[in-house]
Amino acid sequence: MRTGIHAHKNTADKIIADVSSHWGKKTVALFTVHGRSREQRYTKSADWSYVHECAKVSQGIPVFGSGDILSFEDYYEKLEKFPSLSGVMIGRGAIIKPWLFTEIKEKRHWDISSNERLDILRKFTNYGLEHWGSDAPGVDKTRRFLLEWLSFLYRYIPVGLLEVLPQKINDRPPMYKGRDELETLLASPSCSDWVKISEMLLGKAPSDFVFLPKHKANAYQIG
Repeated sequence: MRTGIHAHKNTADKIIADVSSHWGKKTVALFTVHGRSREQRYTKSADWSYVHECAKVSQGIPVFGSGDILSFEDYYEKLEKFPSLSGVMIGRGAIIKPWLFTEIKEKRHWDISSNERLDILRKFTNYGLEHWGSDAPGVDKTRRFLLEWLSFLYRYIPVGLLEVLPQKINDRPPMYKGRDELETLLASPSCSDWVKISEMLLGKAPSDFVFLPKHKANAYQIG
């Protein structure tokens, strides 16, 4: 759950306390709390202090916190700073940087190459084609899911280009040039460049293809 519906009107702690009292451990295995309200979306940093307060009223039922985790430092800092939490749930961070779990496990920053990142995308498209089929409808559906993912992946800033580590999830850096052409392409915020990446893996998009990211206002159309 989030902290509540409206900003500055938190309700998660009351819900957790009520559910814990009436249902207990036999019915409820785990709570997860994302430190923002629905109204806030992702415009401000997650309130982990409030998540910590939620854990205090759970009557022993594990509470996992969520929000703004994009590095192993973020992950371990939250566990150390808020001992009432049983763990951390990762959402956007895993979409922007799916190798985050390797970094957490090994406690290191992975300066992943552009070709390694492309291999991850290739594996994703292969799964899509296996699931939806390699005919025109299957390719189209795989392309659309890939493009939605690319609309998050471009936000990753390569470790080797950062002046200060770690990258924070709400950082919005200016346009930059990568260490090779593919790295530059993967950093592009342009829908048309995301389509180019999809064409490297799935072939040319149809002339009437249209893509509108669910969380963005700009669209791309070929032709």
